[in-house]
Amino acid sequence: MSNEQAKKESTQEAIIPRLIKPVSNRKSKVLFLGYSEERTKLIDELVKLNCEVWHTEEKIKSTSDYDLVISYGYRHILQKDVIESSQALIVNLHISYLPWNRGAHPNFWSFYDSTPSGVSIHLIDEGIDTGPIIYQKYVNFRANEQTFSQTYKRLIQEIEQLFKENIESIVTNNFIAIPQRRKGSYHRSSDLFKNFSNWDSDIQTEVTRLDKTLSENQGGATR
Repeated sequence: MSNEQAKKESTQEAIIPRLIKPVSNRKSKVLFLGYSEERTKLIDELVKLNCEVWHTEEKIKSTSDYDLVISYGYRHILQKDVIESSQALIVNLHISYLPWNRGAHPNFWSFYDSTPSGVSIHLIDEGIDTGPIIYQKYVNFRANEQTFSQTYKRLIQEIEQLFKENIESIVTNNFIAIPQRRKGSYHRSSDLFKNFSNWDSDIQTEVTRLDKTLSENQGGATR
């Protein structure tokens, strides 16, 4: 290992999650991975429930000393050894109706592939968004929600509401997790069309345009 690699490893090992706010009569010690309290109200909801919440956006190597781990907007994939060694429940919030649209850009692919839209709270296993489902909700968008940005915002609202409605059972591990039974679908970040306009584009117009472009190029130059 080079000195540079060793230094990088040492820096990663030194990463310590940040305590959000000390609480008295702690109900649970929670590690919140991903969005900070500026991006989501769920951290505040956990604190209100007397959970001691620690936060990080960085890649972790262990979940030791925590009772619960919540992944929401987290940009890293938990390694197999972290999952297998965890004594804590590890829960992920994903804005798709699993098993459909696992992975990246689920809101885009639900429209392009004509698959169900929704939100899912599930346990994390070694796969990507393949763990047993705890809570789930199908989302039917309103007539005025016509862009990818508008529908994404709605999905964020729905998954946070779903979490808040079930926060007590999640913290106390009082739920029934149901395995995902179908193959569903999965997409990588690189699967998104290179000529995709933008997230504020009208969904129907953009999907039609991308379909036409894909047909004209026989799939060779646009993805």
